Amino acid sequence: MNDIPQILIIGGTGKTGRRIARRLRDAGLAVRTASRTSGDVLIDLARPQTWPPALDGVTAAYLLEPQVQAAEEGQRRIPRLVDAAAAAGVRRLVLLSAPGTEGNPDHPLWRAEQAVMNSGLEWTIVQPTWFAQNFSEDFWRPGILAGSLVLPVGDGVTAFVDAEDIADVAAAALTQDGHDGQVYVLTGPRAIGFGEAAGLISQAAGRPIRHVDIGPEEFIQAQIADGVPAGAARQMTGLYTSIRDGRAAALSDGVQRALGRQPRPFEDFVAAAAAAGDWSTS
Repeated sequence: MNDIPQILIIGGTGKTGRRIARRLRDAGLAVRTASRTSGDVLIDLARPQTWPPALDGVTAAYLLEPQVQAAEEGQRRIPRLVDAAAAAGVRRLVLLSAPGTEGNPDHPLWRAEQAVMNSGLEWTIVQPTWFAQNFSEDFWRPGILAGSLVLPVGDGVTAFVDAEDIADVAAAALTQDGHDGQVYVLTGPRAIGFGEAAGLISQAAGRPIRHVDIGPEEFIQAQIADGVPAGAARQMTGLYTSIRDGRAAALSDGVQRALGRQPRPFEDFVAAAAAAGDWSTS
């Protein structure tokens, strides 16, 4: 048994996890990153035999489902991990979820949220909207580099949230009192369209970048042609359609309630990403 209290970060090398781990380590805390392929310890949500070493000596844990799934069996992974965490002596949980789960048992993360809320442990749930870093680290970066971001979002707007804000909220919830029982919906300070986002990135990157609209069904077929499974293509397109239809424009005060400050503007994210060379083509 490890005698030093540990904070476990599931997905500890990912977009939010590595930022949380960096904050905690900078504060001098003992952190254990975990994932299927890298980090301090192996953990695979599909292989419960990997859970005990990851949970050994842990007092607080950051949880996420790396593969949000429609299948019922897949939705039971986090609830089972929550049970294992409680049995291992974990006292505090922070779950990365998504907006739209409240009162919606059909949401793929509803079971995970219910398990955390009913765990008997201290808990906090963070529900970020679309990450600003989607433009600079994965999903939309290839389109940005190519100069055309082809997405079925029309003129819809959303309040992109900076992953640095998500990490600040999660780190606070993992280490500070006052967040128990809180659900924080995290957004940026204003909702913008993909055309404006592309324009801001274009200005910072110093080359033309534009958003090109595409119909939802055409987008689905293009994704399938690129090898994306049909179910996954339709699920993702449904999320884009929520932006297109104006259902993702709401602002939330989650960052303010958790941290006592305003969320970072999208323009600040763009300036930082450009300075880091995230959109450099050379």
